[in-house]
Amino acid sequence: MREWSIFVPFIHFKEDLAYFKSLKSLTGEYIFGILLNKFDGANMIHENFNFMEHGFAGHLAEPDGGSDRAVIVVMGGEQSLLPGIKFAERFADYGITGLSVSLFGAEGLPDSPNQVPLDMFIPAVKYLREEKHIDRLSIYGQSMGSIFAVLAATYVGGFENLIMVSPTHVPFEGTLKDKKTMTGHSVATWKGLDLPFVKADFSKVKAAKYQKHPDAKCKVTGMWVAYHDAYHDNDAVERAKLHVEKTGARVLLIAGDEDEAWPSEYSVKLIEEDLKKANYDKDVKVIIYPHGSHLNGLMPNREREKKLYRMIPFIGLMYRTFGKFRKVNLSYFEKSEKEIIEWIN
Repeated sequence: MREWSIFVPFIHFKEDLAYFKSLKSLTGEYIFGILLNKFDGANMIHENFNFMEHGFAGHLAEPDGGSDRAVIVVMGGEQSLLPGIKFAERFADYGITGLSVSLFGAEGLPDSPNQVPLDMFIPAVKYLREEKHIDRLSIYGQSMGSIFAVLAATYVGGFENLIMVSPTHVPFEGTLKDKKTMTGHSVATWKGLDLPFVKADFSKVKAAKYQKHPDAKCKVTGMWVAYHDAYHDNDAVERAKLHVEKTGARVLLIAGDEDEAWPSEYSVKLIEEDLKKANYDKDVKVIIYPHGSHLNGLMPNREREKKLYRMIPFIGLMYRTFGKFRKVNLSYFEKSEKEIIEWIN
């Protein structure tokens, strides 16, 4: 079964998932099944990669005729409900080669977000440079993917643009496939060694349960609370902090100010502050959307993925800011896409 946790790494939303499974579409398919349909991108070349043969697991969408620009898309696992290839295809719609890299859930990779080998971005970058002759390379990370986007830009390097959507500013502790059991290891490794991380104590919260919090503008999940508390462990944060200033890339940061899943606005502002303190000499742009949800950023092609977009009302059951301010958040998809494509171009 595919995970719903594309944008929210540790939430199962069991009650909502049970509800979704009970629903039938007009054609008799489960709602889940609707999102698993395959769509062929028009005028695109597709390639698939596996970790055992290529050193990374991923899926490429290349505009017919090629491109001198490419974006590595980092979302989540191989079995994510919104597959990374759909985002790669959206970049290809704009004449930019998109390569989605899976973090876990594929053969040769961890089966959960735990000790994901950052080294796999080396062959991914090499492939784009040497086989596809990419001159201008960007990396796009959404939610959990933002961690690996920064780490890849820092440790592997060579990226012109770094785009972080609904990000965090620190790696976190890994979790087993049940999304509950913490491993005591980092979510990411480099050369086989754990990278520094913060610990969010999920034993004290119900991760998917919404609640009020004095530091939040809206009702937030227990996961939000766990990360809020973890972010106040100053020593751990200082050790684990993502050093965006070491990426050498132009940086675009996007968040909603009513993120239900974790305090991405807080992370964006902290990253911006650190870049200013470092006298960072590359372009930096920060966008914070009023009433913006965790569900943000560039989205799959609306015309090609019509069945997926019919899920929007149900998404609001899980992402409550999105559900409450659906119209404005849908407009943020379009605004974010425009900002992201202009940033890369």
